[in-house]
Amino acid sequence: MNSKKSEKFSNCLNAMQKFAETYAKQTNTFFYSDPSITSVVLIGLATYKDKYGVPLCPCRNYNNEKAEVELNYWICPCVSMRERKECHCKLFLQPDESSALQTQEISLATIYKNL
Repeated sequence: MNSKKSEKFSNCLNAMQKFAETYAKQTNTFFYSDPSITSVVLIGLATYKDKYGVPLCPCRNYNNEKAEVELNYWICPCVSMRERKECHCKLFLQPDESSALQTQEISLATIYKNL
């Protein structure tokens, strides 16, 4: 990866980390007890943000990613998360879920460790 592309991805990853922490606090949701799960989802979101400019859900398979971006349903936070607080990626967990870590923070160092 060239340095310009690497810098762009790093900026996207930083944005996704900040977004996730802020959104978790705003919605009283929490990250998964295994930080590698949270890291992988954030890396996936950053990859799509880098590619399309928006964080398309990385936990789904798409026949046409560009069409999905235009539909706006699976852009994080997806419609099911916004409407019902249901995140199938397990990025945002309800406080009573057994796998919820009870934290709303994840460091960039932890995310990069799981790259």
